[in-house]
Amino acid sequence: MVKTSLIAAALVLAATQADAAQLKLLVGGAMSEPFHEVGADFAKQTGHTLDFTVDTTGALQGRLRSGEKADIVLVSGPGMDVLEREKLVMPGTRVDLASASIGVAVRAGAPSPDISTPDAFKNAMLKAKSIAYVNPQAGGTSGIYLDGLFQRMGIADEVRKKVVFGKQGSEVAAAVANGQAELGMTFTSEMVVNKGVKIAGLLPPAIQNTTNYAVAIPVGSPNPDTARAFIQAMKTPAAAGSIAKAGLTPLAAKP
Repeated sequence: MVKTSLIAAALVLAATQADAAQLKLLVGGAMSEPFHEVGADFAKQTGHTLDFTVDTTGALQGRLRSGEKADIVLVSGPGMDVLEREKLVMPGTRVDLASASIGVAVRAGAPSPDISTPDAFKNAMLKAKSIAYVNPQAGGTSGIYLDGLFQRMGIADEVRKKVVFGKQGSEVAAAVANGQAELGMTFTSEMVVNKGVKIAGLLPPAIQNTTNYAVAIPVGSPNPDTARAFIQAMKTPAAAGSIAKAGLTPLAAKP
C-alpha cells in the first residue's frame, strides 16, 4: 500500500512538472519590482518558472520587432499603442496596470532641493553639480520626456554639461547612491528600492509626466494560456498592493 502511494505521488509530481511552463517576460523598468514580487508568488503557486528581461520601452519594442519570442510584454501605454498598431501583441490581451510619476532623488542623508514649482525645479537643475537621468537614446520613457522638458525650459545645454546618463532607471538611482550624481530623475518606482537614495519629491504638476504602463501577450507567445493566468494575477488586490508599495498607482485591481 505504501509503495503504491509513493508511486502515485511520484506520478502526480511528474505530471505537474510536465505541465509547468517557463514564461519569458519583457518588463519595463518602472514595473520591475511589482512584477518580480507577484511573479515569485505566481511561480510558487503554479510551479511555472519566470524568466525576466528588464529594459526600457524602446529596447523591449526592438526585441519584439526583431522576432524575439516572449509570453508577456510590459511597456509604457504609448509604447503599447505602437505595438498594437504594428500587430506585435495579441488583440484583446492588453491591460493597463499602473501609472507612474517622475520624481527627483538625492543621496540618502543629503538635503532635498526645492522643486515645488516649475521655476524652483529649473533653479535646482541649474544649481546641481551633476544630474542623472535615463539616456533618451536608450528608449527610456522618462529620459525622452526629461530631455524635451529641459529643452522647453531653455536649460538643455547647461544640463548636458553635467549629465550622468543611465541606460535604465535603476542605473540613475545607483549613480545618485554612489555619489556620481547629485540629483537623479526617473519614475519613482525605479528609485525607491535603492536604500542609498531618498525621494526629494515629484515633479510639479504643471511639468509632471504621469505615464500608464500596460501589459499584453506578444504574438507568437509559446505559452499564451499561462500568460493570461499571469496577467490575471497582476489584476488582483494583492498585486495592487505590490504596485502601490513600489510607488505606482494601481489601475486594474479586481477582487
